[in-house]
Amino acid sequence: MILYALLKVLYNIWWKPIHLEKLLRHQGIKGTSYKLLRGDLDEIKRSTIEAQSKPMSLNNHEIMPRVFPFFHDLMQKYGRVCMTWIGTKPRVIIGEPELIRMILADKNNDFVKPKLANPLAGFLLVGVASLEGDRWAKRRQKITHAFHLDKLKAMVPTFSMSCSRLIEQWMRLSSNCGEEGCEIDVAPEFQRFAADVIARTAFGSSYEEGKKLFELQKQQIPLVFEAYYNIYIPGFRFIPTKKNRKRYKLENEITAILRDMIRKREEDHLSQTNRGSNLLDLLLLNHSKEELSENGLTIEEIIDECKLFYFAGQETTANLLTWTIIMLAMHPIWQQRAREEVLHMCGNESNPHFDAINRFKIIPMILNEVLRLYPSLCNTYRHSERETTIGGITIPGGVEIFLLMLSLHHDSKYWGDDVAEFKPERFAKGVAKSSKDDQDEIAFYPFGWGPRICLGQNFAMIEAKIGLAMILQHFSFELSPSYTHAPYSVISLKPQHGAPIIFHRLS
Repeated sequence: MILYALLKVLYNIWWKPIHLEKLLRHQGIKGTSYKLLRGDLDEIKRSTIEAQSKPMSLNNHEIMPRVFPFFHDLMQKYGRVCMTWIGTKPRVIIGEPELIRMILADKNNDFVKPKLANPLAGFLLVGVASLEGDRWAKRRQKITHAFHLDKLKAMVPTFSMSCSRLIEQWMRLSSNCGEEGCEIDVAPEFQRFAADVIARTAFGSSYEEGKKLFELQKQQIPLVFEAYYNIYIPGFRFIPTKKNRKRYKLENEITAILRDMIRKREEDHLSQTNRGSNLLDLLLLNHSKEELSENGLTIEEIIDECKLFYFAGQETTANLLTWTIIMLAMHPIWQQRAREEVLHMCGNESNPHFDAINRFKIIPMILNEVLRLYPSLCNTYRHSERETTIGGITIPGGVEIFLLMLSLHHDSKYWGDDVAEFKPERFAKGVAKSSKDDQDEIAFYPFGWGPRICLGQNFAMIEAKIGLAMILQHFSFELSPSYTHAPYSVISLKPQHGAPIIFHRLS
């Protein structure tokens, strides 16, 4: 038994990695060589810390070297398809749009979401995002109805209500400021705004009622990151270390809050005609109390979907609005063009209607260009379940695939020599015709692609349009002298030192 255990360890930490490396190199995939146990983890961490220690110059949107310094250098040296090592596992980095599209469009389960080597890193991305195969297909089908356009249209007044509260708060702040304007760090402001929207659209409650949940999820993020970048020793998650106790305490508190919210909604004696006004109602309508129906969601499944919606929903929109305000502060001509469109379509009405925002042309161009330069989803992962040939490359089973969308968004091959410039006019003819004329491939994946494309993309875009429109109706803005341009990725792409903006009330 001891000999068997030793041979198994030797197989996993030496023979298997070396064998996979040979198979990949035989396919012409170049990259770093395997290093025992840690792989390139230490170098990835070191280069990231070094890159994040220095800010970028203003108006420099070439962010790859700062956000992913190790992977950027690797692709510069070895090409758009290369390999690195995460512990004992090879990771193939892919920056070719055709390959990314083919992998994301996979319907045969050849490429699946990777199983986390460290289970302590799996507390945030749960629900439908964590499932595969038939379980994923059934869950996705059950929750898709909650994001149909007619349901989102009904949520527009809720989006406007949350934004009105934000505008009123900024109005009060600016009333105490002179002609020099009022400085506001919009990053936490948009986090609160998006949190309020999610709380209202998910549960019919306000940000104050859901604040505890957001704070708890915020505390989970650094613990998840630490677990992800550390080698997991089997059984360690059961050891009651200080951090493990904190991890489980946070998870139990989050689950208890959601369970209590669900209980209250189930006890609510709303008539059937009034139900379905928020995400929880829509999910509960698809809930079987016996929890045996093929068509129903169990309470545990609803809790998981609410966790995912709470976290991913507010992160996406908050980051999009933050970077959009930064870009428009840097580019006042586009800010004025956007404001003119809003005033033309909506006037000064406090609550823009869906039909009005649906006719915007300039606003979507701006939002798409922001998503190109500063996407919330910079990358995603897949795992090869079995040996698979794709795009002329044979990927062995057991390999992690790192799809680097940010690299595509910043590649001059697809966007031209002005790739690092903020030019919303790229999207004047829509996403399909946004790349260079001589490129047939779409190199724009801010919400992913294929059957697993983000369910909430329309939710996020409608929310962002309304939020941006209402801000432009009431304020002009510019970068604060204290702003430091330093994008960095912590699950999603954020400004490392906040986003201080000087706001001026419009008369």
